[in-house]
Amino acid sequence: MASNPPGKCCTVGVRHEGQPTGKSLKVASKWDGYLAVPPADKEHKDVAILFIPDVFGIWQNSQLIADQLAANGYRTLIIDVLNGDPIELDMPKNFDFMKWLTQGSDGKNPHTKEAVDPIVEAGIQELKSQGAKKIGAVGYCFGGKYVVRHYKSGIDVGYVAHPSFVDEEELEAITGPLSISAAETDSIFPAEKRHKSEEILQKVGHPYQINLFSGVTHGFAVRCDLSIRAHRWAKEQAFVQAVQWFDEHLAGEAGAKL
Repeated sequence: MASNPPGKCCTVGVRHEGQPTGKSLKVASKWDGYLAVPPADKEHKDVAILFIPDVFGIWQNSQLIADQLAANGYRTLIIDVLNGDPIELDMPKNFDFMKWLTQGSDGKNPHTKEAVDPIVEAGIQELKSQGAKKIGAVGYCFGGKYVVRHYKSGIDVGYVAHPSFVDEEELEAITGPLSISAAETDSIFPAEKRHKSEEILQKVGHPYQINLFSGVTHGFAVRCDLSIRAHRWAKEQAFVQAVQWFDEHLAGEAGAKL
């Protein structure tokens, strides 16, 4: 594994304040999505970003990040890879995460790669149907695996933050640039996994970037406590990292707007 399986730290977070400005839609007439669109005169033409969320799915924090990506010129679609079965912030202490992952809350809606892959593929096709000729993708925690996994399905450039359960074979198979934001304290993507990922990326030969942020833990780039100055700074810098990566490798421009 290039990163470990999800654990309890994947289910902890803080809801951020703000009013999402995108719109809801159905992807392939089946799966929920959230679309954030830039002003027409600021949109990077012919490119778009697929947002593959963490285990909280399409929620306040992911919507606000999608809106920020749109403010930087990127049409952004969050795809509900959890098929209407996200984890709640106030989940019970006895919540069985692995059972949820393999079977879903009702025992009939698993969140395995066999279930998630078709949803990711549908999201890519949706953006192409909207005119995107090149696709960037962002993935947080749970979503990181599916960014890495789906270069094969049409992702051209990827960015992931504190990824969960990425297989080494999946990382070896990427076909384009990849940027990673990592937390200093992260049992899912610890130092040895970062170093192994670096070794793999060196061998693969595509442009890559791994930024390590001190003083933060797994999940910081999407659901940290913004009242803590160091956490807020790290989250904002991770976002700037993503935008600048896409500006360089997807749109060919520079600059980031928070």
